Amino acid sequence: MHPDWSRKRLARELCQRWQWRNAQGRLKDFAARSLLLKLEARGRLILPPLREQYRTRRWESAPPSSPPRVAAARIEGPLARLQPLRWNLALPGSGEESCLHEHLCRHHYLGLRVVGENLKYLVQSCDGQDLACLLFGAAAWQSAARDQFVGWSPTQRAEGLGQVVNNARFLILPWVRVLGLASHILSGVVRRLREDWQGKYGHPVWLVETFVDRERFAGTAYRAANWQWVGQTQGRGRQGPDPRVRSTSIKEVFVLPLHPHFRQRLQAGGVGSASGKEGA
Repeated sequence: MHPDWSRKRLARELCQRWQWRNAQGRLKDFAARSLLLKLEARGRLILPPLREQYRTRRWESAPPSSPPRVAAARIEGPLARLQPLRWNLALPGSGEESCLHEHLCRHHYLGLRVVGENLKYLVQSCDGQDLACLLFGAAAWQSAARDQFVGWSPTQRAEGLGQVVNNARFLILPWVRVLGLASHILSGVVRRLREDWQGKYGHPVWLVETFVDRERFAGTAYRAANWQWVGQTQGRGRQGPDPRVRSTSIKEVFVLPLHPHFRQRLQAGGVGSASGKEGA
């Protein structure tokens, strides 16, 4: 009916017709775009050609080919010398966000990809030196180890998954060599994550998850920060495209509850079912 519409326009129209909004009333156009792409991949529809200006977002491009803006000095010594750490919430368009994007594109093996609700932190020393980057975003749609740990049904998972967040990226900058820093940061971020998420998106989160590539890392920092190991993935990716085909590496699954009654809240359903500050 509308062959001139862009993919973005189609996604927004879908959200408006379905009243697909987040807790703050904003259209969930990123989620709709993801749905349309999956339907196209399964041969259920054909989307209009991708317009050039939307082909690659600037933070999802290849790692920068230019040298860093400032040569980094090696940071070593005891953790106490860096404290108190500065926790910078990297807001859209801010200098902190620009630095975080560059660090992740340049130094993280997965680069940077952001879709939907997310929080980004740029962690600095007390004197303003960049130390680490963290990105939290949407939880994996399926994870047998996590789902068994929560104890919810597929219906409960579909309704409550928005109250689980995924630590999608955690990067200690390569010139930083400080014993205990990684676990200290992981312990510190969860003390602010719930409040920051509630403030930005208007709904609570009760559980945080992460997936550690066992071929690259041992998950030592997560264990030291009291995250719980609950099992392994089956190598089918975040969305589990085909249970018969291994499509990615095996990951170790770690979780950290953000509330003592997290199971009851996740099993209760949608994001509007409880206040983010209740029981804090």
